[in-house]
Amino acid sequence: MRKLIAAINMTLDGFCDHTAVIADDELHQHYNELLSSADTLLYGRITYQLMESYWPSIVKNPSGVKPQDEFAILIDNISKIVFSRTLKNVDWKNTKLKKEVIKEEILELKQQAGKNILAGSPSLIVTLLQLDVIDEFQLSVHPIVLGSGLPLFKNVKERINLKLLKTKTFSSGAVTFYYEPNRK
Repeated sequence: MRKLIAAINMTLDGFCDHTAVIADDELHQHYNELLSSADTLLYGRITYQLMESYWPSIVKNPSGVKPQDEFAILIDNISKIVFSRTLKNVDWKNTKLKKEVIKEEILELKQQAGKNILAGSPSLIVTLLQLDVIDEFQLSVHPIVLGSGLPLFKNVKERINLKLLKTKTFSSGAVTFYYEPNRK
């Protein structure tokens, strides 16, 4: 069975803001390795539109920064599923649109042959967490305090215990925490 991994960058005070994190070569290489271990990427509308508005243009006009250009190619080529009630269509290659997250469909996706499945949108991660289908969290916490923004676990209403598997420290001071749900 494939693992569903929730992977996201966040600030020390728990906010998700791509403009606030330290997206250096080392972090891009980390995410290149993560994308290479997967063949499906799950997004909500906002994150999808953010990524789709930027990365395909880097594929067409590379930046010259190797890890960033590799990330652009990897994310462009991976299969993507976007969950949105408002989008009418999606234009990014290898992308399917679904109107709602259905637990049985996620479980069926996990049963299919293939590599890992990644979830990379704050609200989608919370939805998948509440459906109890996430196998691992990879939370990259950056040494930045924003004070406000979009909190990752904004709509979580019940306690969820996690077990720390390992950590990975970056020269920027960011740390990726690898957790799995502590299911009893």
